[in-house]
Amino acid sequence: MSTAELNPRPLRVSPFIKFCRWSLLVTGIAYGAFHHRRYSKRENARREEELRLKPMRDAKLAEEKRLAKIAEDKMLEELMTPSKKT
Repeated sequence: MSTAELNPRPLRVSPFIKFCRWSLLVTGIAYGAFHHRRYSKRENARREEELRLKPMRDAKLAEEKRLAKIAEDKMLEELMTPSKKT
């Protein structure tokens, strides 16, 4: 095998194709930066809203858990006490 087969000479790329590649790369980076900034603002607003509502949500969940525990205790109490046969 000769070295010409192992290392072929690179093809010359048209300057127009190079321009198109670089312009698309720069456009993609600008597009990504713009949308990242837009979505970051939206996500930060959503997080602030969640933090504001977290105490109310936690209180509601604690109340639901307390009521479920009371209902479960009542059901277990009914199961454990023998029923009177008349």
